[in-house]
Order: sequence, then C-alpha cells, then structure tokens
Amino acid sequence: MGVDATASSREEVLRRIRSAIRDTPASDVVAIHAEWEALPRIYKQNASLDREAKLAMLEDRLRDYDANVQRAKLCEIGMTIGKILADRGKRRMVVPAGLVEALGQSLPAGFVFAVDEGMTSAELDGFEGVLTASTLAIAETGTIVLQNVPGQGRRAPTLIPDYHLCIVRAADVVETVPEAMVHLQATASLATTFVSGPSATADIEMTRIKGVHGPRFLDVILAT
Repeated sequence: MGVDATASSREEVLRRIRSAIRDTPASDVVAIHAEWEALPRIYKQNASLDREAKLAMLEDRLRDYDANVQRAKLCEIGMTIGKILADRGKRRMVVPAGLVEALGQSLPAGFVFAVDEGMTSAELDGFEGVLTASTLAIAETGTIVLQNVPGQGRRAPTLIPDYHLCIVRAADVVETVPEAMVHLQATASLATTFVSGPSATADIEMTRIKGVHGPRFLDVILAT
C-alpha cells in the first residue's frame, strides 16, 4: 500500500470516528474554555468546619485508613519524631534534602538519617523507612499531598520503603478537595503524590493486601 493510500485510509478512519462522536468538543480554545466554565459545579467547594473540627476530621479519616496519628506542638516535632521511631524500632531512615530547613528544627539524635541524593531503588529498599514533610492535607478525604520540593523530595523514596513518617502542619490542612486544588495551582507543574493512608488494595475476592503500591505503615505527626 502506497503512502497516499495509507493517508487516505487514516483520514477515512478519523472521519468515521468524528461522525460517530456527536458531542466532540469544539476545537477552538475559547469555545473549549467557555464549555469548561459552563459546567455545573454543584459539589461542595468551600469549608464549613472550624479549625478543630477540620483537624478532627482529618485524624478520623487517616485512622480509618489504618494510619497512626499523633498531635504535637510545632516546637516539639523533633522530639516526637524520636519517640515514634523508637516505639517503632526504626533506626535507619531516608530523608529528602532540605527537611531540617522545612521543619525549622534539628532531627533527633540516635538515628541514622540519610539524605536522598538520587538513591537507586535497591538503596532505598535498604532503609527502614522514610521521613518527610508535606505540602498540605485534605480533611474530607484523609489525603496527604506530597510534592517534589525541599523537605518532601522525589516520589520514589516515599513509595519504596515499607514505612513512612510524615509531618503535616495544622496550618496546611484544608477541608475540601476543591480548596486543595486552588492551593496547588501555583505548583501544578511539580510531581505530586496524593496519599490516603498506607498502601492497600483488594482482589476480586475482597482480600485486602497492604504494601502493593507503597508503604504498608504510615505514621502522621499533626503539628499544631
């Protein structure tokens, strides 16, 4: 089959597809934008809870997903990290660059905190867990949002180790998903991970398996 015949066949296939799809969006950018703006948005967009109710909702959702949550004062984050790691029996943790600066305080003594500078998957798997900060958290869905910024780092270190200890500032907790999307618009080009509890999935027989897509265990320090 010649080039012309191939091109002709392709155009015919595309013509039939266009003909079959009767709600094809307008190709004009302005028209597409107008269609987008005209979409009904009757879902909840604005917050309705006060600060304490919002934090309580986040805690409830996270615990429902099998995550452990502990509150701590901002000035006690380092001490709380040490206590949680000691209770878990963790000693060797991988951390993203810029974590100390993001937390505004030193990490506890008595542990090995190795800074990820492009570690391989095998190297990351050799650590007992990962410690990161976070961009924000969504109370309504119990979701923590991580981005590739100092203090949070690459996606790989938060997916490969079996344990994740994450610090969420109370000031960074929003109530609804639309609120979170507004906050994330300025950094939408960054690699972003949404975490709702420890990794878990279920097969067709509804057998729940943890650790398939990421850490099996998640601890959250809610810094107030």
